[in-house]
Amino acid sequence: MDFIDLKTQQKRIKKQLDENIQKVLAHGAYIMGPEIKELEAKLASYVGVKHAIACASGTDALLMALMSYNIGPGDAIFTTPFTFIATAEVISLLGATPVFVDIDPVTYNIDPSKLELAIRAIKANDSSIHPLPLTPHLERRALNIERRTLNVELTPRGIIPVDLFGLPADYDAIEKIAREQNLFIIEDAAQSFGAEYKGRKACSFGDIACTSFFPAKPLGCYGDGGMCFTNDESLAKIMDSIRVHGKGSDKYDNIRTGINGRLDTLQAAILLAKFAIFPEELELRQHVATRYTNLLSTINHPPSAFSTPHIPEGYKSAWAQYSLLALNETHRAELMTGLNKAGIPTAIYYPKPLHLQTAFAHLGYKKGDFPVSEDCASRIFSIPMHPYLTISEQEEIAKVIVNR
Repeated sequence: MDFIDLKTQQKRIKKQLDENIQKVLAHGAYIMGPEIKELEAKLASYVGVKHAIACASGTDALLMALMSYNIGPGDAIFTTPFTFIATAEVISLLGATPVFVDIDPVTYNIDPSKLELAIRAIKANDSSIHPLPLTPHLERRALNIERRTLNVELTPRGIIPVDLFGLPADYDAIEKIAREQNLFIIEDAAQSFGAEYKGRKACSFGDIACTSFFPAKPLGCYGDGGMCFTNDESLAKIMDSIRVHGKGSDKYDNIRTGINGRLDTLQAAILLAKFAIFPEELELRQHVATRYTNLLSTINHPPSAFSTPHIPEGYKSAWAQYSLLALNETHRAELMTGLNKAGIPTAIYYPKPLHLQTAFAHLGYKKGDFPVSEDCASRIFSIPMHPYLTISEQEEIAKVIVNR
């Protein structure tokens, strides 16, 4: 059994894939070929925004978005610690400081009430309000000075909510906070392309939205790829420049420092073939998720034995993952061992929150700072999720889980 079945999908679209790839090989425009603009136009229209800028990865998308705001040292960017490292990595790469905010225990997305506290704590320079990071130039003195006195010279600039596992964050609440605090929003929609929040598509929220086309994503290519979305023409032009080494009128007229962040034409051609069946696959994901929830709810006695995903009213997940919460870490290990022995693959997204990762040790966060993220990380695990899971496969998975 596959955790994500890309082979069945490829069989469905092989003819179109071959035609699209051969077309690129024939015209030979391997970098920024015509398929790039075609893909950008189709995905912008699907999402419902004016501009889409294809790029080399979801990480580059986030990096380009931050660079378009000239983010750098002294800037504070608020985000969740319960996500893949790329979300916070790009903040640090630019010399800015990630300010972590705990998650909602039901949706696993950033908690707006705690976001407000974090912003207030940064402005007041008071870690008694909310856990705060150390500032880089004072790290060496951390052992001799109280933590809250170290958080100086940080200016709140922006928020990066993450649509975890394909479920959009609470954008009504987040956008209200951003307006009141004069902060930009970059939607990390790496896992949520195709999802919806109150009638709007993921990738249409905030000032810029970023998605990933990593092969395991709901819409994935056969390598790395990503895209930025925005309604702001000025930001779109800046990101278009950034992705090609900060180009101006041409690639040898460099008006800013940029990156080599272009999406390969071949990957765009592959995505065009995949996008043709994406709406259907998205609906198949809904059916698979519903079957899982029905099967697992029926066998989950008592109901507290494990938790199935919760989708709030007005939300539609893209179901990048289907994740369960076990009772505790030991229970999770037992469930995963039983599934793996039965030939059923599992995964943990994510086993260690970012504030406890070595890469962010310099921020001075400690265990207990974000208890909900830490608790979820110790109990969560994911089971196979893709559009082509059969009823019999799902029933087999459910039986193994209930027998543990």
